[in-house]
Amino acid sequence: MAEEFDVEATLAKLTLPQKIKLLAGLGWWHTQSIPEAGVPSVRMSDGPNGVRGTRFFNGVPSSCFPSSTGLGASFDIDLARQVGEALADECRAKSTHVLLAPTVNTQRSPLGGRSFESFSEDPHLNGTLAAAYINGLQSKGVAATIKHFVANDQEFQRFSISSDVSERALREIYLKPFQIAIKKADPWALMTCYNRVNGLHVSENPWLIDDILRKEWGFKGMIMSDWIGVYSTTESIKAGVDLEMPGPTVMRGKAVERALAGEKLLPSDIDERARKILELVQRAKASGIPFDGPEEGVDTPELRALLRRAASDATVLLKNDSALLPLGGPLTKIAVIGPNAKQSFTSGGGSARLLETYTVSPFEGIAAAARELGAELTYTVGATSHKYLPLLNGYIHYAGGKGALVEFWNAEPVEGWTTSLIGGPEPAWSTPTRGSECFLMDGVDDSKVNTACWIRWSTKFTPDESGDYEFGINMTGVGNLFVNGELVVDLFHDPPPGEGFFGLATADVHAVVKGLKAGEPVDVEVRMTNATFVVRGAPFETRGGVRLGAVRVVGGEEAVESAVKLAQEADVAIVIVGLNHEWESEGFDRPDMSLPGYTNKLVSAVLKANPKTVIVNQSGSPVEMPWIDEAHTVLQAFYGGNELGSGLADVLFGKVNPSGKLALTFPKRVEDNPSYPSYGSKGEAPGKILYNEGIYVGYRGYDKKSIAPLFPFGFGLSYTTFAYSSLETSPISPDGNFTVSFTVANTGNVDGREVAQVYIANPGASLPRAVRELRGFVKVALRAGESKRVAVELDREALGYFDERKKTWVAEKGTFEVLVGASSRDIKLAGEAKLEKTFAWTGL
Repeated sequence: MAEEFDVEATLAKLTLPQKIKLLAGLGWWHTQSIPEAGVPSVRMSDGPNGVRGTRFFNGVPSSCFPSSTGLGASFDIDLARQVGEALADECRAKSTHVLLAPTVNTQRSPLGGRSFESFSEDPHLNGTLAAAYINGLQSKGVAATIKHFVANDQEFQRFSISSDVSERALREIYLKPFQIAIKKADPWALMTCYNRVNGLHVSENPWLIDDILRKEWGFKGMIMSDWIGVYSTTESIKAGVDLEMPGPTVMRGKAVERALAGEKLLPSDIDERARKILELVQRAKASGIPFDGPEEGVDTPELRALLRRAASDATVLLKNDSALLPLGGPLTKIAVIGPNAKQSFTSGGGSARLLETYTVSPFEGIAAAARELGAELTYTVGATSHKYLPLLNGYIHYAGGKGALVEFWNAEPVEGWTTSLIGGPEPAWSTPTRGSECFLMDGVDDSKVNTACWIRWSTKFTPDESGDYEFGINMTGVGNLFVNGELVVDLFHDPPPGEGFFGLATADVHAVVKGLKAGEPVDVEVRMTNATFVVRGAPFETRGGVRLGAVRVVGGEEAVESAVKLAQEADVAIVIVGLNHEWESEGFDRPDMSLPGYTNKLVSAVLKANPKTVIVNQSGSPVEMPWIDEAHTVLQAFYGGNELGSGLADVLFGKVNPSGKLALTFPKRVEDNPSYPSYGSKGEAPGKILYNEGIYVGYRGYDKKSIAPLFPFGFGLSYTTFAYSSLETSPISPDGNFTVSFTVANTGNVDGREVAQVYIANPGASLPRAVRELRGFVKVALRAGESKRVAVELDREALGYFDERKKTWVAEKGTFEVLVGASSRDIKLAGEAKLEKTFAWTGL
């Protein structure tokens, strides 16, 4: 039974030092406890597409749902709510009270490193899906943390960059998804961003946090910083940031005491912040989720079915000119080609990544479908797309099972141990691990292993193809890589610096091992010490890490030729290319929209070799497709989570009729994007990025300049066809409410689902406005030959714009265009609605 917790009574009995203690976190994932006052420690976890739990190293495996751009492509409010509910179940299993999600930052540019984490470039779709996700999560007692408030749209200089943006654009584009989600879902927590807005860090900006968020919108939840995102003491507390994360505190604690002594802060300021943290504690207690409880996983048939459905619904059919899809009929041989085929790229990089409970790669999903058809499957990589060599995961084992063994010593076992394969005493502690990337900032027995230690990672690697293999390794510290007893890479003597592990690692150094045989295991061992690394210092405590990858050496031209041969011999070729978490990640932006390496050459070559070729691109955000005119069958897969391969195969082979629509405009080239002149490092002044496109973000910018995109916002095909008819619009009420109704018919031979989109235009406005703006949508399921009458309810938000002069939202009297379409560029029906009298408003 949920325990009663009286916030005001608890606040009254806390001492001032205890209140100050509450204002900063305990470690990376917890709030501080005050046991003597009955205040427990609340647990948090990343992130948008899964619940990682409290450990980076050897954490409890988690379900990974599709990236938010994939979920955005579903245009499915019910699915977003169900994903939120499933994430809540995982939070409860991991004794987690607060999920650090969803992300609703507007994708200003395709190059944004974290673009995949948000739902859409459009604020209405972004905020609406976020609200459904939040409602699902919080319906089971888990707090959502909407983030990163606000205009956190690039990774370049992310701690210091100033997003210089007009108030109108800020209100209509960047604040709007937060506003919608708060109005429709009331998230219990919010996270401020790293960056400045118009020169002032958001974490100390009272206009954004207090005036708009708390007073104007009435937000009642707890406000926390992003991790190491507090840069001041008095200013952040006065602005309204309740909790500094992570702990131990840097900007609070003793600094708050000093500010109180000088009356820069008053005890009432501390009470206001502490009260919000105690209100979160109250919700956590009411949830019944245990405090400091165990971390367990969730894996049920129902959850797997939802993951699979989400993966297929996150797939968008971009071209099917030859009706090649769905695949079926007399297929005897299918060639699967490409760097994204055999690896499961379930999510983008950074805080969104986690250890999946299981994965289904595209190859595995296609193989299962091919077996049902009795078709033979062949495979070749065709081209590599890795930034770092592929991890050994899935190809390694040790005496105790799959994976590797990691052993720790508190002193060098014997002199020279790190640089040769000599023996030594028993380790102080050891643990198995599933993979060849280990970030050792947690998950190690602190009672047995010192922070400075000596580490051995050992396994047997079994290649699936014969040939020469290139190995690549980086580490935090110094050490060496041995393969079959031979020193292969020396990172012990003056290793060059690199970018891995938050910039703490050595460079990634490669070496080739010749003559490995398919199916024959080889011994692989890394010996290293982090002692020099620990002495040097780091921004957080960690025992370092190691990342080891390997790939068969194949020349670029040779790999393409092998792919061409395989394609020529097959009835159908499926080419799976794209990006991965090494190209799209927190911490850096993409330099361009290109696919890596020989990818484009591979695609063009296979298209010429076999007219029956399906191209699948997997990325979290748009890429250039220079071969698009040659290709007649193209799918966009996004990062599909655990069941990526199954969901993709369901679409390819017709078990699921695709219904996804792009939640992002795909431009032909990055220069066409509205933000291109001022993004990333292209600021007009040091430390500033001018949002010079104003409100014309995403499709709004392409429409305003009449630029044809590669694929427009809201676009996606089906295996059936749909017709729209009979548009009706009710009169607009004095406060802006009206209904748009129309009929959608399935005019094909296959059951399907259509996303009908309602856009509003205001050509007679006194200020410039977008050509059209998405203001509503509905996903309609229709059997073959069936038609349905649907209605979309709209309110004043569909009519208004923000007037900077009056500091209010305004809906101007006049005639509005009502446009119903299958995409932003495919308008099927047009009508009008008339507002008789201008009115204005503030707040939600």
